[in-house]
Amino acid sequence: MRTALTDLVGVRHPLVQTGMGWVAGPRLVTATAEAGALGVLGSATMTPGQLRAAIREVKSRTDRPFGVNLRADAGDAAERAAIIVAEGVRVASFALAPSRELIARLKDAGVVVIPSVGARRHAEKVAAWGADAVVVQGGEGGGHTGQVATSVLLPQVVDAVGIPVVAAGGFRDGRGLVAALAYGAAGVAMGTRFLLTSDSPVPAPVKAAYLAASVGDVTVTDRVDGLPHRMLRTPFVAGLEHAGRAGVLVRALRHAAAFRKLSGLSWPRLLRDGLAARHGRDLTWAQVLLAANTPMLLKAAMVDGRTDLGVMAAGQVAGVIEDLPSCAELVGRIMAEADDVLRRLATRPA
Repeated sequence: MRTALTDLVGVRHPLVQTGMGWVAGPRLVTATAEAGALGVLGSATMTPGQLRAAIREVKSRTDRPFGVNLRADAGDAAERAAIIVAEGVRVASFALAPSRELIARLKDAGVVVIPSVGARRHAEKVAAWGADAVVVQGGEGGGHTGQVATSVLLPQVVDAVGIPVVAAGGFRDGRGLVAALAYGAAGVAMGTRFLLTSDSPVPAPVKAAYLAASVGDVTVTDRVDGLPHRMLRTPFVAGLEHAGRAGVLVRALRHAAAFRKLSGLSWPRLLRDGLAARHGRDLTWAQVLLAANTPMLLKAAMVDGRTDLGVMAAGQVAGVIEDLPSCAELVGRIMAEADDVLRRLATRPA
């Protein structure tokens, strides 16, 4: 299926596997790329050295295009962008809007720049700054999310910008891909659906917890890092929501120390990143401190398999996913179903 997205990034199918921290490593990205979709490394939980090694590992396994997701507000965003350029990565995606200067630097080096946004005004801004395409995530999406449903947000953005738009939030099958195309999107991006594949490195007990969840088991809470965060509702998450402020802040400090040790960052560097996160987002200092919870609580589940001590970011679509196909099986199934839907629509009597 050829769309503006496949032409832009050079993949066979208009599907994107999002850059999930702790999950989207070389194994998942390689499997996605080999299946003909766009795999994206999640670099936010990697050191620059680990990022370079991960890129090289993917390149040693496949010659197909892939991308790297960056935190635009990270203090070392420019350093990571330089690694992407030096290693010849095709696509740079961003969880937040990158600066005009960073977009220009990457584009001058031949890198395709695709920020993710959750509002029309943000899409308009990055388009005006030169972004090549934009991923727009509706409120159904996992992780940090907004309140506007994909079915409302997507056509707003498509009508507002003149660059390819990739739809995210609530997608899992060929029917969803066709629906997104009907709205004017050039493809769909999926996190939870790719997380729940046999190629995903997430521990089996965590995958089982996802598969057992219903739509009602997916909730939004701000008790992890002070911002709305969609995840599975578990006894641990309920405990976070009922914890007192003092206990939450003590835990956040402990997790900040653990993440500093894991990432090799200094305390001044963590403080600078906190200042960057706070800038323009109307966050209190308590919320900045709470942000230290996110990487470590995600690691507890996604790496260590501790569903009792970690959080599991999840789109609402987790409640209707029932199996763990390989990436090749998943992509093939989605595209076959999309072709079937389009064929049936084309032959339906007027």
